[in-house]
Amino acid sequence: MPVSLTPRERVSLKGRAHALEPVVQVGTAGLTDAVVTEANRALAAHELIKVRVGGADRDVRATTITALCERTDAALVQKVGKIVVLWRPREDTADD
Repeated sequence: MPVSLTPRERVSLKGRAHALEPVVQVGTAGLTDAVVTEANRALAAHELIKVRVGGADRDVRATTITALCERTDAALVQKVGKIVVLWRPREDTADD
């Protein structure tokens, strides 16, 4: 289930993401299983990541971003050009 953000949370996350560099890149092959796996790995480690989505067609990029958010259960924090910021809270592993 994708996470939803309040406007205040979104502003806070944008501020935290400003200094980040993209850690995942969606290339010409599109949204592959390897890209989703790497995005999941980065979200699990950092919670907040930047992703570079390649391609010249704006509609294709928008579809790719939506699919990436759905497949990773992450919230879209911000989209500027070909760079998007995703956030997913860490899963608590201390379930006793």
